[in-house]
Amino acid sequence: MYVKKYNSRSIYGKLKVCRYLKSHKSLKKLVPHTVSFSRKNMASMLAEHSSVYVKPDTGSQGMGIFKVKNAKSSGYTVKHIVKKKQLSRHLGSASAVYNHINKKSEKRLIIQKGITLDRVNGRAYDIRVMVQRKPGGSWTVNCYSVKVGAPKKIVTNYYQGGKLYSMEKLGKKQGLSPKKTAKRISQLKSKSLKIAKHLSGKRKGMHELGIDFAYDKKQRLWVIEVNSNHPQFYPVKRLNPQAYRKMKEFARSYGRKDD
Repeated sequence: MYVKKYNSRSIYGKLKVCRYLKSHKSLKKLVPHTVSFSRKNMASMLAEHSSVYVKPDTGSQGMGIFKVKNAKSSGYTVKHIVKKKQLSRHLGSASAVYNHINKKSEKRLIIQKGITLDRVNGRAYDIRVMVQRKPGGSWTVNCYSVKVGAPKKIVTNYYQGGKLYSMEKLGKKQGLSPKKTAKRISQLKSKSLKIAKHLSGKRKGMHELGIDFAYDKKQRLWVIEVNSNHPQFYPVKRLNPQAYRKMKEFARSYGRKDD
C-alpha cells in the first residue's frame, strides 16, 4: 500500500466507506450491495445477484479484481485480473468459487453486486470525479474524467488499457444533447460534494477524494468506489491540462508534490 508523505488523511477500506455512505439518508441509495468476503456471503450474494465483483478492500489500478457471473444451470464464470492480464475459469458451485478466489488472493476482500454499466461505443465506462479542499476552505470539484474500458475487460481502469474521455466527449459519442450532459455534470457535482462533506465528517483532516461513479443501463447512478489514499492525477494531464494544473495547485496547499 502507498504510504502518504503529505497532509491529507484517508479512510482505509472500501467496506468501511460503504458503511459510512449507507448511514446517510440520501447517499445510501447510491451504494451497491456490498459485504465482506466469506463462504456464506459468497453463496448468498450469488443467489441474489446475476453477477458480483470481488475486490481487495484496499487497492487500486484494477489489480486483483474478480468478476463472477452466474451461468445459470452450468455454474459460474470467474474472470480475474492479474497485473494487466485477464484470466477466465468456469466453476460449478458458489463454494468452488469461494475456494478458487480465496486461494488466489492473500488480501482482505469484499463482494459487491455487479452493476450492468452504461456503454459508449459498446464499451463499459465509469466516471472519476476529483474533489479537493480549496486552500484553507471548502470542498470543490476540480475534474471529471470518463474511464472507458478496453474491449471485454472486467474493469475500466486506464492502467488496464482503458481510455479517458471528457464528459463532453462522452455526451457526443452517445448522441446526447449538451443540456443532457450539463444535467449529468450537475448531478455528479452535487453528489460528489455531499459525499465529501459526509465522509470528511467521519474522518477529520481529509483534503482529496477520487470518487468513481457509474450509470447503469437504466441511467441510475451508483458509487462504485471512493479513493482517499493518493488518488492519481497524472492520467488527467493530457485530457484536461487546465484541470490538472488546478488539482496540482490545490494539492501543494496540503503538501502533495507528486502526480
